[in-house]
Amino acid sequence: MGVMVVSTVDTLGELREVVANADVVLAVGARTHWEVGNPPDAGTEVHVPSGVISYDPAELTVTAGAGLTVGELDQVLAESGQECPLDPGSERATLGGTLAAGLSGPRRLRHGPLRDRLLEVRFLAADGREVKGGGPTVKNVTGYDLPRLLVGSLGTIGVITRVTLRCQPRPRATQWAATVDDPFVTRRRLFRPSCIAWDGRATRVLLEGHPDDIAAEQEAAGLEPVDAGPVWPAGPHRGRASVRPDRLHELGIALDGLGGVDWLAEVGVGTVHVGVEEPDLLVAARAAAAGVGGWLLREQGAPGVDGFGRSLPNAGITRRVRDAFDPTGKLSPGRLPVDGAA
Repeated sequence: MGVMVVSTVDTLGELREVVANADVVLAVGARTHWEVGNPPDAGTEVHVPSGVISYDPAELTVTAGAGLTVGELDQVLAESGQECPLDPGSERATLGGTLAAGLSGPRRLRHGPLRDRLLEVRFLAADGREVKGGGPTVKNVTGYDLPRLLVGSLGTIGVITRVTLRCQPRPRATQWAATVDDPFVTRRRLFRPSCIAWDGRATRVLLEGHPDDIAAEQEAAGLEPVDAGPVWPAGPHRGRASVRPDRLHELGIALDGLGGVDWLAEVGVGTVHVGVEEPDLLVAARAAAAGVGGWLLREQGAPGVDGFGRSLPNAGITRRVRDAFDPTGKLSPGRLPVDGAA
């Protein structure tokens, strides 16, 4: 299989000028991650180029404009039997927005964190200069790891314009299965499950691979096949708690004790998705996470509630990095709490 050139991007000149001359710059994708963390201040909104630039199925790499949606990328990769498991909550999410938000999808247990998918990134610094980091293949990546630095930066380091991503073969089969057994015991019975989702009562497991292997895994772990995965918390006010994986059970008990908190944990990862009807309950869930050594990031809703709830543990490093690329603080100001305010 050779390299597939699908389209080209030729609008960077205008974009660079806008970024260089604006007082405040907000990189905007599909707004599916717009409420994650702290809300952005007002400013000049910029939209980056879209389109697949090149795709080499033999090398398992694809290069695309950061404005391309995850759904559009998936359609291109599917033609060659491949995928890139970014797994955002919506297929409308853009590649740039998904990476900038830094929220790994539900298949992280098997496929690793979001940052492992990014091989090369191009972005515009605050003065409009184009910066490139990484390389189109793993063996060509040298120097500072700028791609990983951009993941989770929420647009505060640069405007991501182009990315090269690592792909993989699509699994021959996928199957959700259910059990009422202890999810931590269930995990020890399985070999590389893609997701183990637990709500304190029942567990659903996502298995991927050859159909025969999936059947063997289900039998070994005592799983019953089901038609669909778990129902993810969908309240108007949502957050994502992060704790050590061995403290998930403790956090689940604390959240149940609050009453009115809908939660779903990713066993083996340490992520707990939380949905509530009232903002005060999200604050209470954050306190519960802190009580077991974790913290909670607001993902949606809860106006007036701090997105992070505390200063970042690495706020000093984050501030120095931001100042190096954006000394005037014009790129998505306020989205990350690096100036002493949570």
